[in-house]
Amino acid sequence: MKQETPVVWPSAGVSEVPYRIYSDPSIFEQEMMRIFEGESWSYVGLAAEIPEAGDYLVTMIGRRSVVITRGPDGAVHGFANRCAHRGVKLCRQHRGNARFFVCPYHQWSYDARGNLRGVPFIKGVKGKGGMPEDFDRASHDLPKLAVTERNGVIFASFAEPPPFESYLGETNLRYFDRVFDGRQLSLLGYSRQLIPGNWKLMFENIKDPYHASLLHVFLVTFGLFRADQESQVQMDDTGGHALLISRRGEQKKSDATSDIANLREDFVLSDKRLLDPVKEFPDDATVVMQTIWPNLIVQQQSNTLALRQIRPRSPGAFELAWTFFGYADDDEAMTTRRLRQANLMSSAGLVSADDSEVIKLAQDGVDQYPDHVGVVQMGGRGTENENHMVTETAVRAFYTHYRRVMGL
Repeated sequence: MKQETPVVWPSAGVSEVPYRIYSDPSIFEQEMMRIFEGESWSYVGLAAEIPEAGDYLVTMIGRRSVVITRGPDGAVHGFANRCAHRGVKLCRQHRGNARFFVCPYHQWSYDARGNLRGVPFIKGVKGKGGMPEDFDRASHDLPKLAVTERNGVIFASFAEPPPFESYLGETNLRYFDRVFDGRQLSLLGYSRQLIPGNWKLMFENIKDPYHASLLHVFLVTFGLFRADQESQVQMDDTGGHALLISRRGEQKKSDATSDIANLREDFVLSDKRLLDPVKEFPDDATVVMQTIWPNLIVQQQSNTLALRQIRPRSPGAFELAWTFFGYADDDEAMTTRRLRQANLMSSAGLVSADDSEVIKLAQDGVDQYPDHVGVVQMGGRGTENENHMVTETAVRAFYTHYRRVMGL
């Protein structure tokens, strides 16, 4: 049997990426511990999903199932979705409302904070059995999560990360608040998909504007996002979070589109309402794709808004959970517009389906050549902000942060 050797990052630094990090089970286990169970704020849900006292939401941080609740006092809490007795999963529904959470096995019960409230037969029956005299219910509460909420978006952690504002950084916080500006959010729906690829490939994809003008026929043809448009790539100081910002162009060729084989000037939509965006934000950006370490993509493409939560399952598979939303003060026309445009960016979207397929192809390739490396040198070898799309700077910044957290 071949002896596994430790992963050593290439001497070229983050301009090369070892394929082993996409398939090595030991690396994956370290990621779950160091990243998803470490000092990171993971997205877990929207306040609009748990509006009333007793409402709860079951979601994931890494591979761990967690419960997010709205307590009687209106505060949001989070705890591990497993009984302290024998580890049985407490909640099996995605959402619901409950005063207590009762284990289906032995009926141990917990309140909205995850505190143990009831243990059947704790004193025994007719003087026989029961828990030991020194059994302390408070010592068997469920593991609590640190929880923070900003403008209706909820994040949680198994550790104690820094305040969310400093965690995100000034620029990324400003663009986060651009979408989540304090208005009440309206939940529009969900979509989920299982993608046969490593979770990092999804983050790379959203941080990589280079591919958008080459892979996505729809984006390129209708001028939604391509290399010859006014664009920016911006990161926070750590490199973990990033922004791709662009302004829509026209459906025509230019001197800068000679390498874009997928551009089709003769394509016409049968229903032009699919692309009828209206301006709703103060700036001129029509696309802002924000990646927030370690598990969230905030998407604004025209007027369709969504959160994509990355849920790793194994080195070669992750679940992508989409939550589509608008604002409570949207009129019916805007809600319809958001839902119609969601056909662009969703699990089966006219654009996003391309990414799912190419991530699968990428995983097929790296699995077969684990001792080789990928080249990430478009736009140079640095990690600076850029004012164009022909760059992989955000991918390099991502791996700068990744290496630091992982100790690679």
